[in-house]
This record gives sequence, structure tokens and C-alpha cells, in this order.
Amino acid sequence: MYPAGYDLLRSPRLNKGTAFTEEERRALGLEGLLPPAVTTLALQVARRHAEIAALDHDLQKYLVLSDLQARNETLYYAVLMSDPASYMPLVYTPTVGEACQKFGHIFRQARGMYLPISARGRLKQLLSNWSEEDVRFIVVTDGERILGLGDLGAGGMGIPIGKLSLYTACAGVPPQYCLPIVLDVGTNNQVLFDDPLYQGLRQHRVRGEAYLAFVDEFVAAVQQLYPKCCIQWEDFANFNAVPILARYRDKICTFNDDIQGTAGVALAGIYGA
Repeated sequence: MYPAGYDLLRSPRLNKGTAFTEEERRALGLEGLLPPAVTTLALQVARRHAEIAALDHDLQKYLVLSDLQARNETLYYAVLMSDPASYMPLVYTPTVGEACQKFGHIFRQARGMYLPISARGRLKQLLSNWSEEDVRFIVVTDGERILGLGDLGAGGMGIPIGKLSLYTACAGVPPQYCLPIVLDVGTNNQVLFDDPLYQGLRQHRVRGEAYLAFVDEFVAAVQQLYPKCCIQWEDFANFNAVPILARYRDKICTFNDDIQGTAGVALAGIYGA
């Protein structure tokens, strides 16, 4: 059922904030829940531009944009697309690296899915908790090689979130088709073990056959629940990334951005030179 009233304003995918027209406000039970002035999307974007421009640090700007994404996706993507050169570095590299390092300290609310190895044998059940029945793109990481920062464990979630924001803002993929995921198999980063605010499993990383069996279960669950889905592997350590890609590349719709995406861009540069 389509939400209305207060519930509609708390639905980031449907909420338009003050851009709801007077007719929409009456029909959807929003009268009295918003300031009376109706604001165009362009004015909403201008307001966010001014707010972000007044901030001194990129991480602060990242958090403002993250909070906006959590409450009004229409406006969030309008802001990103209004000036991609300025906003892409805020929602993805380089700012997302600091956000991942401080993930447990700046955590607002959950986005995406966290699949811990402690839930092996039940991954299909966990994935079925996702709110959308039709997922077309998954960006997944195990958090072991986040950018050039190393093992950030569950804090690596910032990478799939940011990458899928680019899918929508730059490629027009509807956000409801996108699902960011962390496969949490532990961490070997002592700094995270010592941090009481760390959000992931407090155990050393699982390796070998147990790790591959966990990845196999994840892929099988995705194929069963979302058969039209493409899986993008992101920021896995090379000794896992290469065999994972070799294991699935001829069986499912999948790619590894760090291996194939980087190579593709390099080749395009050579051809275009």
C-alpha cells in the first residue's frame, strides 16, 4: 500500500519534502505536516548547495549528503546530478575513504545489508529481509582492501553505498534496484578490535575453504532471490578477488571493478590516445 501522511515523509524513496504540491498535500494527508510554502526541486537543490558550501570539511559534507539520502532520495540525486564534478568526490573517492575509517563513529542508520559469516547456512533467509523483491545490481565487499587503506572490516560498507549512488546519479539506475552488501568474515585490523564503536564481527578473518563456501552460499542465495541481478565485487584482497572472479565469471552476471573496470579504463585510454 502506498504510504501517506507522516509515513510518506519518512519514506526516503517517495518523500519530496516541501516540493509536494498543495493538491498532493491534500490527497496524501500531508497538510499541517510541512511548512505551507511549496518549494520547487530547483530551490531545494539551491538550499542544499548553500548548506554544503558553508561547511569546512569534506566529511561534514559527506554526512549532510548521507542524511539527505536517508530522508529524500529525489532531492539527494538531484543535488548530485546538479554538479557531478563537485559532489562525486564527496559521496565516493576520496571522501568515502575517511568515512569508512570512521564508520562506527559517524554511523547514523543502517543502509544496505550486512551478512556475517556467523549466519552461514541462513544467508537466503537474511537476504529475504530486504525490502525490495527486484534487485538488479549488488555491489559487495568483504572490507579487506578498502581503497589504499587496507582492512576496514564492516566499515567498508561505505564503498558499496557510494558506488551504487554513482550507478543512479551517473547511469540512471533506479535506486530501488540497487543493494549494497558487506560480507563480514571478520577483520585482522587490531585498531578495529580495540575500538568499542566498531560495528562488525570481532573475530579474525575466516580464510580458505570456509571463506569460499560462504561466498558460494551468498552467490546461490542471490541467484535464487534475484535472478536478474548483476554482482559487482569491490575492494577484495587480490588473493581472494582473482579466484572469486574466476569462479563465477562464466556462470553468472558478474564483474570485479578493481580488476576488469580498471583494466577497461586503461585500455580505453590507450585506444583514445
